[in-house]
Amino acid sequence: MPKFRLAIVTTHPPGKGSLNEYAYHFVRFLRQKGEIGEIILLPDELPPGQTYRFEAHPGHAPVRVIPCWSFGAKDNAWRIRSAVRQADPDAVLFNIQFASFGGSKVPATLGLTAPYLVKRAGYPTIVLLHNIMETIDLRRAGFTGNPLVESVMRFFGAQVTRLLLAADLVAVTIPKYVEILESKYKANNVVLAPHGAFEDAPQPSFELPPGPIKILAFGKFGTYKKVETLIEAFKLLQDGSRPPLELVIAGTDSPNAPGYLEGVRRRYAAIPNIRYTGYVDEQDVPRIFSEAAVVVFPYTSTTGSSGVLHQAGDYGKAVVLPYIGDLAEVIAEEGYSGEFFEPGNPRSLAAAIAQVIDNPDRRRELGRQNWIASRGLPIAEVVDWYLLHFENLIEQRQAATAYRLPAT
Repeated sequence: MPKFRLAIVTTHPPGKGSLNEYAYHFVRFLRQKGEIGEIILLPDELPPGQTYRFEAHPGHAPVRVIPCWSFGAKDNAWRIRSAVRQADPDAVLFNIQFASFGGSKVPATLGLTAPYLVKRAGYPTIVLLHNIMETIDLRRAGFTGNPLVESVMRFFGAQVTRLLLAADLVAVTIPKYVEILESKYKANNVVLAPHGAFEDAPQPSFELPPGPIKILAFGKFGTYKKVETLIEAFKLLQDGSRPPLELVIAGTDSPNAPGYLEGVRRRYAAIPNIRYTGYVDEQDVPRIFSEAAVVVFPYTSTTGSSGVLHQAGDYGKAVVLPYIGDLAEVIAEEGYSGEFFEPGNPRSLAAAIAQVIDNPDRRRELGRQNWIASRGLPIAEVVDWYLLHFENLIEQRQAATAYRLPAT
């Protein structure tokens, strides 16, 4: 079939919304595919002074950017549908999770109706859904502590899930999600899509650069990703028995927890050797990971497959993490490994980190295992998987349109 035009509803750097890193790498490899004539990126609007930029490369599909929604706005679904109609692509991909469009209940829920509206407008639609309501611990994830509110949220979450399942195809990255959606909702259009490795690079060095031993936490913090336990563990590790240590907290506040990291910085100002990087530009991500001795996941809950775990694997890093929820699923299914700790327990976390930084052979062993796990399927091949599905959907649409045309 001829080249087709694909619209993608997603966050994307320099936007700081959830899943922006995944979109960055997905689009980067999608542009290199000969099947694509144009990518129409439909991201959120940026603050004044920032713009989305895509350099032209020979043989790469051009990217046209139409910022058309805003985190927390209640009319995002209608604005997205309008932008899709304006661009008139051959197909549409949504790269989303349950909190993509808002940190509070109403805008988050209303935004998730966008795939349904786009599908009803007649466009072949695939939803890449990174989490599902049934596996989110709403209390630990910071959405609510009220049992009644939780019941209401789960009821409306189920209705939104049914709307999402109205898309032509719903792709999820964890096998358990497929089982839940098929059994609970009787869905027959759910498929397991590999997350994919972000980098297609040769084996990294498992040695550390000179200087302090760096302990890295990377992400968007403040809801179920909290750094207080990590800082308390770091304090325990600085007992004078080790070479100099540095704790690197790389990233920003979660959209649901504005001001969180600044509050943490003030509270723990007396503890030395903690560095807060703020937002990390994509070109700086390799350096941040490469310098780290260990990547720590200070999570109390999970809300989907972890892009940070896949990035740690890309760079051959040992990890320290709780064996909970979706992290446990990914570890079991994809072959990652690490040292484990009890969530919320600084001594347990300090002991797990010590197992890595005090034992270079163990650190290298874990880094090598995680790098091998990350090589399972490069994201370039994951993109091919999506292209096959889009081509089938576009052909079906064209055939249906031709069938409905009156005879001449």
